[in-house]
Amino acid sequence: FIKIITIILFKTWIKFRSSLMVAKAKDELEQELADKEAEKERYLAENAPLLQMSGMSLAELQELCRELHAKISVVDEERYDIEAKVFHNTREIKDLNIKVLDLRGKFKRPTLRRVRVSADAILRSLLGSKHKVSMDLRANLKSVKKEDTEKEKTVEVSDWRKNVEAMSGMEGRKKMFDAAQ
Repeated sequence: FIKIITIILFKTWIKFRSSLMVAKAKDELEQELADKEAEKERYLAENAPLLQMSGMSLAELQELCRELHAKISVVDEERYDIEAKVFHNTREIKDLNIKVLDLRGKFKRPTLRRVRVSADAILRSLLGSKHKVSMDLRANLKSVKKEDTEKEKTVEVSDWRKNVEAMSGMEGRKKMFDAAQ
């Protein structure tokens, strides 16, 4: 019975706590919106003062409109340039992400550390420290001599026309047949 009461109290405490968190988040959101509105009002008052149009002649009003239209066109050009840069950058980011995924492949490969171990160290670890073994790997390599390669290159080259004349006709075919058997 006590467990049931503690469970019920725990659940109500959790609900109360979550309702307090929601209320606090709501207050912070309202405060943030009010701060944004105040910042907007301050910016507009600083950059766009109120117009005093009373007592202005028609020519002065037309000049004021021309100035405002010029400012609007400058701001619109800047906005367009910024949008173009943002579009270009987002497209480049997407392309680079695709390249990264292609290079990475399906699975993430671990980075391998370079380990420099000599042949002597490998033999010592395999055989133990009692046996002292040194191994010269270069001694086991085959040596290539210049004279051997020159001898192999000098193969007798005969005239191929003589061979064609000898193998032509029925006698040549007979020789090939006899050689195969």
